[in-house]
Amino acid sequence: MREWLLALVAIAGAIALGWVVARAVRGRARLGSEGDIATYRTLHLASLAAPSLRGGLTAASAQRSARHLRALLGVEAVAITDLVEVLAWDGPGERQRALAVQHAGPALGSGAAVVLTESQSRAVSELLRTGVAAPLTSDDVVIGALVAYSTHPAGPALVRAVEEVATFASGQLDLAELDRTRARTAEAEVRVLRAQISPHFVYNSLTAIASFVRTDPDRARDLLLDFAEFTRYSFRAHGRYTTLAEELRSIEQYLLLEQARFGDRLRVVLRVDPEVLGVSIPFLCIQPLVENAVQHGLERRDAPGTITITALDRGPDCWISIEDDGLGNDPAVIRRSLSGDPGDHVGLANVDERLRTTFGEDRGLVVETAPMAGTKVSMRVPKYAETVIADG
Repeated sequence: MREWLLALVAIAGAIALGWVVARAVRGRARLGSEGDIATYRTLHLASLAAPSLRGGLTAASAQRSARHLRALLGVEAVAITDLVEVLAWDGPGERQRALAVQHAGPALGSGAAVVLTESQSRAVSELLRTGVAAPLTSDDVVIGALVAYSTHPAGPALVRAVEEVATFASGQLDLAELDRTRARTAEAEVRVLRAQISPHFVYNSLTAIASFVRTDPDRARDLLLDFAEFTRYSFRAHGRYTTLAEELRSIEQYLLLEQARFGDRLRVVLRVDPEVLGVSIPFLCIQPLVENAVQHGLERRDAPGTITITALDRGPDCWISIEDDGLGNDPAVIRRSLSGDPGDHVGLANVDERLRTTFGEDRGLVVETAPMAGTKVSMRVPKYAETVIADG
């Protein structure tokens, strides 16, 4: 619900900005009324400050955003503090470093805007007559303050302006925390997938490798290298995203190990358009689906089985599917898995959740299955996604 509200605020801001720009275009040389000009300037300055604040409340992000917040308020100086020190200052003078946190103290303690006395403001600079401190929050917890200093006496308009700008900044800090939470969740989900790598797979792979040591030592060596590369990729410590080419390379190594175990019982068909090999995807979002196809489609039957992996270029999207001709499953079981009751299909639910989180709710898995009819799992991945590019 909180994500929905934050998104609604962002959409409303975009609509407002679009309206102002449209008015500007219609006005050609003349932007519009003074109100139009003021609105456009406010939105423009807010848009300049927002990206830095999305990095969280740090010295670097505070310093980058301070000058834009100062311009937004139209004051002579602005300080941004955390709970113990000044993170950024924009304006004349150096004495503020020792004073701004003191001035922010009442706002930090009360959680409300506080008007500074004239003596407090003049302690920073002889030219300053007033100041207003307003708390900065994240997830409704006070984490810092915005302090604005002006040469004009404090009035209700300045107090309200500082409060509103602090609220705007707090909203961006909320989004930064939401981004961090999503990143932690994604990392936790990848750890869950890693934990799902079956000890039986490890045991069976090493047993298959050992069976070739005397009869075909060259193949045993190659399989051992494939096993090492597969585990290195699966347990790598960096990056939430990978390319389709890298994921397919790891899948190839996994299937070579499984073919060493199953022999002619496992057939693999690969259809991949070269144009989509560079597409960025969430790390370990295809490999678990291939493992499921082997585990649920082949291990439980004696007859040979075929796994077909497809990745097609379809305009702005890459269409990916993993299909097996195995035993299939009850669609009701799959629906329960994707709705939050994973049971034996932890990997399926995990991949579905990460796809939706990364690319949007309409980008989850599509599963087609029935008892004794095999299983096909499909996904649509955008070839260019801002969220993935920004993270990478």
